[in-house]
Amino acid sequence: MAWLLIVVVCIFVAVGAFISWRRWVAPWRRIDELVRQIARNERPSTFLVDGGAQAQRLGLVLETIFQRQQQLDQQIAGRESGTQTILGAMHDGVLVVDAHRYIVLMNRAFAKLFQLRDGAVGAPLAEIVRHATLDRLIAETLRTGEAMRSELTLTDSHTNTERRLEASAVPIKEPTDGTAGAVVLFHDITELKRLDQIRSDFVANVSHELRTPLSILRGYIETLLDNPETSRQELSRILNVMERHSERLGLLVDDLLSLAQLESSNASVDLSEVPVRELFENVVHDWKEKLMAKNLKVIVDVPPDLQTIDVDETRLQEVFHNLLENAVKYSPENGEIHLRAARHGNDVFLSVCDQGIGIDKDHLPRIFERFYRADKARSRELGGTGLGLAIVKHIAQLHGGRVEAESERGRGTTIRVVLPAAD
Repeated sequence: MAWLLIVVVCIFVAVGAFISWRRWVAPWRRIDELVRQIARNERPSTFLVDGGAQAQRLGLVLETIFQRQQQLDQQIAGRESGTQTILGAMHDGVLVVDAHRYIVLMNRAFAKLFQLRDGAVGAPLAEIVRHATLDRLIAETLRTGEAMRSELTLTDSHTNTERRLEASAVPIKEPTDGTAGAVVLFHDITELKRLDQIRSDFVANVSHELRTPLSILRGYIETLLDNPETSRQELSRILNVMERHSERLGLLVDDLLSLAQLESSNASVDLSEVPVRELFENVVHDWKEKLMAKNLKVIVDVPPDLQTIDVDETRLQEVFHNLLENAVKYSPENGEIHLRAARHGNDVFLSVCDQGIGIDKDHLPRIFERFYRADKARSRELGGTGLGLAIVKHIAQLHGGRVEAESERGRGTTIRVVLPAAD
């Protein structure tokens, strides 16, 4: 009987152990598995846990935690996506570094400015971007905890051109009044600097162009005041010189006003159907005397399929007056000037070709700038304001077109005005 009692006791112990395992041990292993799946951001097949009420409640709590985690992940992903969209749409470069100057965040504009590849986030800034001015700017911002600003100059290794940037660094403050990092904004001011230089050059050039005739006029006026009994012959010579320089001043003022009007936001064109050959012949007639003075022959070439063009006739006459003036000025005696018209695709090409002294290729890209002269000494000797080709360019652009130039030293120059053809 003793052995039977032992067997019964063992069975009861085994059953009790099994029930305890099912009720207490197995559920906690399942809960441990659920926790590990949630930590790996994996969705469990079920959150139901066999066992006691406490284990079952814990399973339901884990399901709630998982759902809230998923919602938070979605919100974070949405905000990060929105942040990246905003940063990607910004034209200015953005850089965020931590207190140890490791890159935390940057946008595409910054990567493009500094010609960086992917994988720079998390790396030390000094290893990715080697720029002493930027290093000093960020170091000073982190040290002082104050916003700083500086200008940087970058050289594009592909085009070998310089870009000017304005860098503004703002510290990221910690709750303990420390500095956790810095946000740096890079604004490209290359175009602003270029325009500022153009304005500066324009003022200097206008001053220079006005100084010479004004000095001459003032000098002769003082001469006449100091010598009231100047002979009639000398007086006639002085008045002729004064008239010539006052006329030059008048032309300069007229061209400046014309250029200012063309560059204003109110500039417009009054389009009408203009016969091309008639336009050319009228301009040639206006220059008949100066053409005869140098015995220059003008050849007009207009194809039969291009009888009229839709342009502002008054403005286009100004274009060809300026172009013909240059052609006459720089052509040798007994030479030829060609006025040509042609249509290629959706463009009409109107050109003036001379056999003059030509222009070096180095100067060609700049001849349409205001006051730019390829041969300054000869240009001033022959007269002119230096604004004619700039006016030509702006009138062409006002019509939705462009200007082109071809030239070779000693072989003449061709200036083409390219305008959109009417439908």
